[in-house]
Amino acid sequence: MKSLKLPAVPDLSINNPEPNISAMLLSRIGSGDFPSAVYVVAEHRCAVFTDALGDAVREPESRAATLETIYDLASLTKPLVTGLLCAQLVELGELTLDSSVANYLLEFDRPDKNRITIRELLTHTSGLPAWRPLYLLAVEKESALASIANETLDARPGEQVIYSDLGFIVLGFLLERLMGSRLDELALNRIVKPLELQHTFFNPAAATRTGVAACETGNAYERDMCEKSFSVESIASYHGWRKEVVWGDVHDGNAHFLGGTAGHAGLFSTGHETLRLANQFIAGQSQLLSSETCQLFQQNMTEGMNEARSFAWQLAATKDSTRGPSLPSDAFGHTGFTGTSCWIDAHRERVFILLTNRTHARALPFANINAVRREFHKLAVAALDERIDK
Repeated sequence: MKSLKLPAVPDLSINNPEPNISAMLLSRIGSGDFPSAVYVVAEHRCAVFTDALGDAVREPESRAATLETIYDLASLTKPLVTGLLCAQLVELGELTLDSSVANYLLEFDRPDKNRITIRELLTHTSGLPAWRPLYLLAVEKESALASIANETLDARPGEQVIYSDLGFIVLGFLLERLMGSRLDELALNRIVKPLELQHTFFNPAAATRTGVAACETGNAYERDMCEKSFSVESIASYHGWRKEVVWGDVHDGNAHFLGGTAGHAGLFSTGHETLRLANQFIAGQSQLLSSETCQLFQQNMTEGMNEARSFAWQLAATKDSTRGPSLPSDAFGHTGFTGTSCWIDAHRERVFILLTNRTHARALPFANINAVRREFHKLAVAALDERIDK
């Protein structure tokens, strides 16, 4: 594993807001899209614009958001942990992109799945369904992988992009089996400790709960999805439904069922430390990967398919991506269901992080904030470019 000591990123505890970005986000808070927002706009490793707005918690008490607020990053876990760990192992020669998953997981040694590759899991082209409630399908978390292997594919492997939580859950299990350690331990020892992160983890301790942004009250959203496909009896038989405000606990139901740690969701972090993680995907900035490996994140591995995907990331070339009009087509990014996003323009060494908790203190349906993300990127790029022109 690469170990490159770079100067520390400056402390982000002091706000340096960009007026247009902050005004736009405050207007969306006022409209009820989300109760809070923290953003970090960075260039050449360092934060240029930062701000924290609104309420990280409204129920059961009120707590204002700060730059130290810890957010449930949801699907940002996919690239920032699972993708990064896979990239480290590829660089070390311990994982081969075009090897069959069945070489590592015997559960996938079956006629319909024995040709699925590591690359196809990373690019969401395995054909696995987007989502299934493993907590209704598996008797216990130890049988979750077998439940996924029993699922019927929605497409033949390698033919189309089907964004799949299940695929990254499989990658999480694969990493654990290959390395002989739990995923949270791998993340701690291979990412968190080397980067000296203090507020990035799975399963926040009870003592840190007050510093975490709150999420949905109960599991209404996922329960509604389950009611469309499963019997009343099977839904009623599951005793893990949460009714209280999900606060300091992972929002995603499958990650919760799997103990709070999974390959697709479960990571918590601050805006500052999310920037530290994002910098690991930029050649010349990464402390954990070589410049050659970092090129994988800009490489379109799904040419001619319905989405442009690289190694664990979506490329901005994807039609209707959340990049907005100002990021180049080889920029790469990801979003999280709780209202988070991270986009990277590696050529210009720019990172755009927007953390919200759109699932908190709001009745269903949750707001679709993709237009907010695009406007954030547009305003951020304009502000960075204006600094250069002065």
